[in-house]
Amino acid sequence: MTAIEHQELKGITIKNIIVTVVSTASIVASVMTTYFNLKNDMSQLRNKQETTDRVNEIRLKVLESEVNILQQQLQEIKYKQLTLKS
Repeated sequence: MTAIEHQELKGITIKNIIVTVVSTASIVASVMTTYFNLKNDMSQLRNKQETTDRVNEIRLKVLESEVNILQQQLQEIKYKQLTLKS
């Protein structure tokens, strides 16, 4: 009597079926692992980009306020020069 792995079902051995199923499961597991790793990496990049955007927005607001202050000071200096000349 032969082992079950060597019996044939219409030309297909059970051993071949087992190898095919195990190989397919291995490939699926590999693809799913890669997918979830990439998904996690994308999520981390998105969070980092959002943080960078917030920091840049705050910096821009600070620079805009400094420009406004400098413009006001310049206007005051110009006004003082005009009043001194008059």
